[in-house]
Amino acid sequence: MPDNLPKATFAGGCFWCLESEFRKQPGVVYTVSGYAGGHVENPSYEQVSQGRTGHAEALEIYYDPEKTDYQTLLDHFLRRAHDPTTKDAQWVDHGSQYRSAIFYHDDAQKQMAEDTIARINAEKIYKNPIVTEVVAAPTFWPAEDYHQQYYEKYEDRTGQAHVRVIAKEKIKSEKYGTK
Repeated sequence: MPDNLPKATFAGGCFWCLESEFRKQPGVVYTVSGYAGGHVENPSYEQVSQGRTGHAEALEIYYDPEKTDYQTLLDHFLRRAHDPTTKDAQWVDHGSQYRSAIFYHDDAQKQMAEDTIARINAEKIYKNPIVTEVVAAPTFWPAEDYHQQYYEKYEDRTGQAHVRVIAKEKIKSEKYGTK
């Protein structure tokens, strides 16, 4: 993990899907899938996936500030990486552990998140309002090793993209006209 780089922490459904979104973004140096926002110390995937710890599956994103910035990551999170208008669900995953959240690390991130949500809501690009929580970054618990870069490991192991990657790329292509 890099030292002294700024970070963003987001939750938006399955951390595998969120991680695959951000690892491709210019300036992103390192990502960590994990758990944030709950009441159990050092939770396991099994505990979180049962929805009883209060944690969300989350992603810490470390980035090079000379190649990208927090606002760019925030815009990607809210506009393309997931559906910020769905409460406690993304795709086939349902429960508070799949909620949409921005875990801010300082007042500047908090203000940018609130302003960006207000701006996107005013643009009416979504049929429904954004329900993403904006909360102070709690303790972040890294997920088990097998969850880190899961889709990349899957493709290395099987020689093909994971079905969720294929489906998400198809939907994005239809919605945005690009991959």
